[in-house]
Amino acid sequence: MYCQSAFHQLEVVIASISEIVGQLEEEDLHYRPTKGKYSIGELLEHIAIIPAADGRVLEEASEVQMKDFHHSFQPKTKAEILNRMFDHFALLRSQYENYSEDHLFTETTSWWGVTYTRFEWLLQIVAHMYHHRGQLHAMLVHTYNKDPEILLFE
Repeated sequence: MYCQSAFHQLEVVIASISEIVGQLEEEDLHYRPTKGKYSIGELLEHIAIIPAADGRVLEEASEVQMKDFHHSFQPKTKAEILNRMFDHFALLRSQYENYSEDHLFTETTSWWGVTYTRFEWLLQIVAHMYHHRGQLHAMLVHTYNKDPEILLFE
């Protein structure tokens, strides 16, 4: 039941990200408000990979495995980014549907040494998605003067 609530929050954040992306033009993906930081497109690529990448992290994927996974993910259009985000969310949901309660409360350790239960990793994924959605919103509103005017929370 607690996982269902966490997945509902992921649905909320993904729906709002999708709505924001729907308001962007393809050329907006290239806008980089701060030199040396993510462009809008790069941030969206990162957001889209979070469910699948973090799903691998919580299963103790190595640093090399994670680098390989990140390099295999190169969407460039709004449609590709959204399709990957939805696919990665579905993969994560399927992954969690297969966990028993014992699996959920088993601790796993990331390649950089952080240890959480699989349930805590799910909470971290929710926080990670909301964090980057907030960055995206701030980039658009405060540096691009493009307010998507969407509801960010239910």
